[in-house]
Amino acid sequence: MELLLSEKIYSAFQQDLLQARRFVWIATADLKSTFIESGGKFRSILEVFADLVRNGVEIRLIHAKEPGILFRKEFDRFPALVESDRFERFLCPRNHSKCVIVDGKSAIVGSANLTGAGMGAKGIHKRNFEMAYRTTDARDIQTMMDQLDALCLGDFCQACKLRSACPDPIA
Repeated sequence: MELLLSEKIYSAFQQDLLQARRFVWIATADLKSTFIESGGKFRSILEVFADLVRNGVEIRLIHAKEPGILFRKEFDRFPALVESDRFERFLCPRNHSKCVIVDGKSAIVGSANLTGAGMGAKGIHKRNFEMAYRTTDARDIQTMMDQLDALCLGDFCQACKLRSACPDPIA
């Protein structure tokens, strides 16, 4: 396990994301338009997702609230995300997990949301103060994946006491 603080989270996230070959699962509470450095320039995370999807990588995005307006406008620019069955998006108001799992081989788990100030390309003096661990432990990663899979399959929906307030129940 490796402890990551603030800007090191961004570096690890960027590195792991851009090396994805099979799948990327991201859980976050807050979701905003986010940019990362890729190929010597800053690109929208949604553009990176669209490229990954076109290259056969499956993306699962779980978030707790509706994304910000800029994210929603940006999303519409990438029809590959809307049209592909390789891109899944789940809304669960109770999800406050924050993790990124890439290919089942690495996971970053911590306090950062998928926002520019949390894990994106904000200036070093504008980013939030965040903490995370990066792990390659197969058992821990599988346990995280099992939890997120159960959430995406709606296993928690029927007993959820917030179901009546949920904008988009999974099951």
